[in-house]
Amino acid sequence: MHAPKPLFPQLMDHMPPVVFDRCVTRYGGNHTVESFSCTDQFLCMAFAQLGFRESLRDIKACLRSQAERSFIRW
Repeated sequence: MHAPKPLFPQLMDHMPPVVFDRCVTRYGGNHTVESFSCTDQFLCMAFAQLGFRESLRDIKACLRSQAERSFIRW
């Protein structure tokens, strides 16, 4: 049986990555980044907004609990 795609990836499919990457390049967002890129940060913040997360600790705990399904590589 086909499992439906989760809601968050469906929403992020509507964000054009080319436009986001162009903005990151224009403003030098990834200039000194070693591992946590602007795209990763945007995805975490979007997830936090949609999930009504209230603190960085709450965001981190939620993302770590779903690490096997996560879009972030810890």
